[in-house]
Amino acid sequence: MKPDLSIIIPVFNETNIINPLLHHLSNFSLASGFEVIVVDGNPEGNTIQAIDESGLKISVIKMISPRGRGIQMNTGAIHADGRILLFLHADTKLDSRAFQRIESAFQSKKDIVGGAFDLGIDSPKRIFRIIERASSFRSRITRIPYGDQAIFMQSGYFREIGGFSSFPIMEDVELMLRVRKRGGKIHIIPEKVRTSSRRWEKEGVLFCTFRNWLLIMLYLCGVSPATLAKYYAKQ
Repeated sequence: MKPDLSIIIPVFNETNIINPLLHHLSNFSLASGFEVIVVDGNPEGNTIQAIDESGLKISVIKMISPRGRGIQMNTGAIHADGRILLFLHADTKLDSRAFQRIESAFQSKKDIVGGAFDLGIDSPKRIFRIIERASSFRSRITRIPYGDQAIFMQSGYFREIGGFSSFPIMEDVELMLRVRKRGGKIHIIPEKVRTSSRRWEKEGVLFCTFRNWLLIMLYLCGVSPATLAKYYAKQ
């Protein structure tokens, strides 16, 4: 029987965090089952080679594709059997009832094509609570969630609209803009995912936040993703 949900995880040099994420997912349950697809953008496949399946309650499909988050997620989607695709960053963890909330969203809101969760940042610092609230407000106003909010979508609709672009950056925003242009409805689930604060901590909270906002504005004003990628170290 085909699974209801396919979790697609694009990775690049994530050897230190891939196993904790897989063990986290291994403790989840879904009545109709789910599959996990890890797509490595490193041609040597160092992240998928580091996967330790001992003790896992799930099987993991391991793949290599050309580098690029959008390209990698499309590669996983091509081989996914689930009727719902969930695109999960390697440094993001889900609430224990995330799968049930996704199913409930599709059952109660028949007109939606996909959605995402509220952003949660895995740090006790107060500044991150402000960033979380700003993200929640933005997502509800624009209906354009970002990739670190665990975007999910009906697999048929995702394939119908052509999947992610091959942009080096902004592939998540471009997809959501395309969905909105076609009249597709996106639902934001109020429960939070927990994404790592590592990029903010490394680059500086204020710098990283305002840099991201600036890049989004420049993209919406027509600056090409290739140009923007020069100012953002992807993955």
